[in-house]
Amino acid sequence: MSERIWEDLAEMKKKLIEYVDKGRIVGHHEVREEPVIREKPDKSKIKPLKKVTECDVHFKAVDCSTRTLMRANNWGIYLFRAAHASVKGHHVDWGYEESMRTVVGDAYVRRRMLQEARLNLESEMALRLLRETKEGEYLLLDGASYFGGERKFWASLYEESEKRGVTLLTVSKQSPMLQDEKGRDLMAATYILSPYPIWVYYPTERRANIHEHQYGDVSMIKLCSESPRVFRCDIMEYLAHRDVHELLSPLTFISEDPRCLGYPVTLFLAHDFSAPSDPQLLYYHDQVEETLAKAGLLDVLRREALSASFADELHGVRYPFEWERIEHV
Repeated sequence: MSERIWEDLAEMKKKLIEYVDKGRIVGHHEVREEPVIREKPDKSKIKPLKKVTECDVHFKAVDCSTRTLMRANNWGIYLFRAAHASVKGHHVDWGYEESMRTVVGDAYVRRRMLQEARLNLESEMALRLLRETKEGEYLLLDGASYFGGERKFWASLYEESEKRGVTLLTVSKQSPMLQDEKGRDLMAATYILSPYPIWVYYPTERRANIHEHQYGDVSMIKLCSESPRVFRCDIMEYLAHRDVHELLSPLTFISEDPRCLGYPVTLFLAHDFSAPSDPQLLYYHDQVEETLAKAGLLDVLRREALSASFADELHGVRYPFEWERIEHV
C-alpha cells in the first residue's frame, strides 16, 4: 500500500474513535444544486462538425471513482481512485492514484462530502497533468464547467489552463438539467431536429457566468454518425473567440472507438482506469477491518454496519463495493 493509504487509515481510526466516543454531530450543510437550463430547441443553432480522420493533437482526460469499503447509517469508509489518460494518435498513456476517506454523517451529507472530495482529487491530478501539457493540447474533464467554491473544480485549474493556452472542455455523461420549453430532455429534442450526422448546438441560453461559478458556455455535441449519443460540452470562456466548429471537430477523431461510440475515448479510458478490481477492493476492505480491530473498534462498528446492510444481503450483496460505484453511501 502507498504511504497515502496508511495515512488515510490512521485518519479513519481517529475519526471513528471520536464517533464511537461522542456520536455523530448533527449539523447543517448547505446544498446548492445546478440550476435547470430550459430553452426551446432552435434548429438554426445546429451546425455540422467536420469529421477528422487524421489528427496529431494530444488529448488528456481525468476521472475519479468512489467505491464503498464499509458503511453504516451514520458513517462510511470509501476508496477513491483518480486516473488520467492521454491519447495521441494510437499511443495511450495512463496512471492513477488511490486514497481513502472516512466520512461521518447521514447518507445525504456523505454523498455531498464525497462529491467534493472527488472533485478535489480530479482537480489536483489535472493540475499535475497541466505541467506537462503544451499550448493547443486538449484537457477533458467529466462534468460541467463549475469552478471555485463548494463541490466544484478548482478555479486554479481553469486559470492555469488559460495561462498555458490549453483547450479545456468539460463533457457530461448525462445532463438532466438540460430541458426544452416543456421540461423534456433538450438533447433528445435537439437530436430529432438535426439534419446532420455529427453536429454542435451552440450557443444555448446558458452562457459562462463566473459570478455564478459557471466558467463555460454550454453546448451540445454529437461526435459520431454511427451513435445516437449526444453530450453536453462546456466551452471555457477564454475560448469564446475561437471558431467553435474548428475547436470541437478534432473530438470526432477520438469518438469512434467501438467501446464508447460517440464519447471521447480519452474520457472513457480515464473512467475505465479509475475502476479498481474486486480483489483490490477486498484487500483494502481487509486492511480497514484489521486497522479497526487493532484499535478495538471493529466489533461495535461491525454491528452498526450489519444494522444497515440487511437490504444488501437480500440482494445477494456481501460487500458494499459490490454495488455499482457509489449508488449506496
